[in-house]
This record gives sequence, structure tokens and C-alpha cells, in this order.
Amino acid sequence: MTTLQSTAFAAPLLTAPRHSAPETGSCRALYDTLSQADLADGAEADAQAYLVGQLARAASHPCDLPDNPAGLDGWIAPRGAAIGAAYQQYLAARRDGAARRYFTSKAHALYFLRCVAPTKLVDGAWLYSTLRRWQENDFRPLLKTYVEELGDGLPDKNHVTLYQRLLDNHGCADWDELGGAHFTQGALQLALAYAGERFLPEMIGYNLGYEQLPLHLLITAYELNELGIDPYYFTLHITVDNGSTGHARDAVDALQRVMARAADPAEFYRRVREGYKLNELGENTASVIASFDLEQELVRILAAKAVVGQNMHSDYCRVAGKTINAWLADPEQIPTLLRAFETTGWIKRGAAPHESRFWGLLQGDHAEMFGVFSSYEQQVLADWIASPAQDGEAASASPRVASFRARQRALAPARNAAPAEHRARALIRYPYAGRAGEHEAENDQLRRLEQAVALAPSTSAAMELLIAHMSPARHHTPAGLMATRMFVRLLG
Repeated sequence: MTTLQSTAFAAPLLTAPRHSAPETGSCRALYDTLSQADLADGAEADAQAYLVGQLARAASHPCDLPDNPAGLDGWIAPRGAAIGAAYQQYLAARRDGAARRYFTSKAHALYFLRCVAPTKLVDGAWLYSTLRRWQENDFRPLLKTYVEELGDGLPDKNHVTLYQRLLDNHGCADWDELGGAHFTQGALQLALAYAGERFLPEMIGYNLGYEQLPLHLLITAYELNELGIDPYYFTLHITVDNGSTGHARDAVDALQRVMARAADPAEFYRRVREGYKLNELGENTASVIASFDLEQELVRILAAKAVVGQNMHSDYCRVAGKTINAWLADPEQIPTLLRAFETTGWIKRGAAPHESRFWGLLQGDHAEMFGVFSSYEQQVLADWIASPAQDGEAASASPRVASFRARQRALAPARNAAPAEHRARALIRYPYAGRAGEHEAENDQLRRLEQAVALAPSTSAAMELLIAHMSPARHHTPAGLMATRMFVRLLG
């Protein structure tokens, strides 16, 4: 058996090619850089520097892994049992009439789906570097996990394709302007994708933590289904991450196999523990759910609409004696505008949405504002109308509006100058969803890939071609899906 002695990971990585940038700004910047199909020069060095910084941030977090790797087998089973017991307690409470634990409304659930999109749309990316170990049997559990995250090349099983479809179905695909902390986990996963060889112990530790079945996944799936939102993306993870034969078990198996080959197993395991703690950084399910405020989210949506709609109304469009254009000229007025809608009878709080005159502008045979609001935005508005007014709503919305206004000023030049650039970036990141109708071009690309693999001088050369198409930015494209299927067949 070959001993892993590469200087890339045999010793602790104490320095990096570049200084790591501040947390939130660097998260978003690196996420955008590593989401491209073709990486820019220096991107891999940026990924390494980012990981050094994030490992330093995570160092103070507790770690519940056993001190000795020999205890891993005894660690995984009790965790699964405890989560199962906690879930049964949750179900019993719900049967006894308890309210949903996570989502107060459908808008709340969709808000969650939107906020975690940067992470879900790079699902599995942290394992990408393991593909180049396809000839090493000890890495098979990690390869298996990665190709299963890719759905073995089947569109209806590919995790990124599934999540993108979920976002599209509910009008939640406009997540590009989320705050930097929402990109922390996605940036970590992409950084490990391209720096996994140098950070092999940390990558294995991160995988060990990420693939354990959490209680929040079970509850999320249950409550999404209850609210009429397809939970399949989440239920799929519940089955494939199981601790018996799934990714949770594979994560322990891979660690034990690869660590046995390390020149210094004790040091390898120390670094595994450090990588495990990376799972604690950035926004998570609990923090995203807790951050939801129905009125604040409605104010954010209306403030965004005001950027393009403030000059689109005639002077006869007035509320409380002021033109709509005047109301929308300053996003800080949005909470006051909502109160004006209530006092003038345009909106009846606590009643069914269709009883409000304003809702009739969005829905109906002669809806003057048809198409202005996405399905998600309409859900937020509908839930807000249906909810009773709360004391202090206007005051609580002001800080969020001021913050939003500052972001709008910062983003305005880029939006006005290069809207096509933003669309192009989205297409590069998710080309499978954005190229409908170009079937002939796709077929040509697939034929070229198939021919290139057939003419490759060796299996290794063929695998290299396929691996390039299985990157986080490409695996969910038609060529990436076909490459994954071919890779699985060649792997045997």
C-alpha cells in the first residue's frame, strides 16, 4: 500500500500564497470566481488563501469528533439514533397540535430556499478534486459520494439541477444579491474543490461533517411538504446520507482508509478535525430561518421594485395624496407607504388577499400590474396581507431599508452599465437552465465530447476529458451530465 507522503498535505499548512481577505467580501468574490467554467489565473491560489483564513476562523469552534479516530465507528451510530429519536419527538408534538417549528408561512419557507441557494447550487463541490484519484481504491467512497451528488449523470437526480428547478418553480432564483455571509459555505465548498489536494485532510474532515444526517433536514422536508413545496431535494439527501450504507458511512470509511496511508496519521487526523469545524462557519439553516421577518422581506422586495418602477406611474396613481412615483423615489418611505395602503383601504390586513384592492392589481382578468411580482414575491405579499398588523412594524423595517438603499447605490452603476454582463455570469454559472432551445448546439457538443473520449489514447486521457466536464460549474450541463455517465461506466 502506498504511503501518502506528498508535501502538499503531509504537514500543517501554516502559510498561503496570498493573504486571506475579510470574511464576507472574500466569500462572495471567491464564489463568483470559482463558479466560472474556466478559472482565471490565480484562482486556485485564491482558493488556498481563503481556506487558510477560514480554518483560522474555525479554529476556536468546538469539535465533537472523538479524540481518537478509533472511536469513529462508535461515534456515528449514536448520533443517528439520537437524531431519529429527536425527530420522533417532533412528530409526536405535531400530532398533538404543536405549530411548525421552522416555517411560519409559505413565504418563510421560500425565503429559506432562496437564502441557502448559494450553498445548494454547488452541492458536492468540495469533493471534485477526488476525481483525479479514480485509480486509487481507497478514494472510492469519496468518488462515489461525488458522482451521487451529480445524480450519476441523470438530470432528475443531479442535486444542482434539482435545486435550480425548485427555485425556478417558486420564483426564488433572484438570489444573486444576498449578503456575503450567505456565500461562506458555498465559497468553502468551491475552494475545497480546487484546493482539495493540498487540503486533503481538511477536505475529508469537512466531508465527514457535512454528510452526517442532521435533524434540521428531516424537519425541513416535513414542513416544506406540509406547505405544498416539493421536498424531494431534501428527502433525497435523507436517504443518501444515511449512516448505514450512505454518505455518512462512506465519509467514515474514506477517512479510515486514507488516513492509514498517511506518513503521520496523528497529524492527518488533527487536520481532519480542523476541516470538520469548517461546517460551523457562515449562515446555516437555523440562522437563516431565524432571520426572516415578513414585513422586512416585503419592504426589501418593494424597495427593489422601486429602482425600476419609480418613474413608471402616471400622476393620477396616488395614495394618501402623494403620487406613487413620489413614494417610490425614496426606498426609506416604503414602510410608510405600506401603512398608507392600509389606512386608505387599498390593503385589508388580516383578511384574505383577494379582498384587498391592491391584490387585484396583481391578479385577475384586468390586473394592471400582472407580471411585476414573481411567484415568491406574491407569496410574501399575500402572507403579509393575511397576517394581522403588529405593533412596531414600521420601526423594525427601517434599518433593513437603509441597508438595502446603501447596497442599491453601490450596485446601481454595475446594473445600469452592464445588465447583460450579469445575465452572462448567470449563464456561465448555470448554463443548463439558461440555454433552452439550443438543442442542436448542445447535440453537437455532446457528439464532440463522445468522439473525443472514443479517440483518447488511453483510459487516463479519457478520464481527464470527462473530469474537466464534471467540475462544479459544468456537471449539471448536458455535456457534464453525459460526462458523468461515461465516467461512471469507465470507473466500473
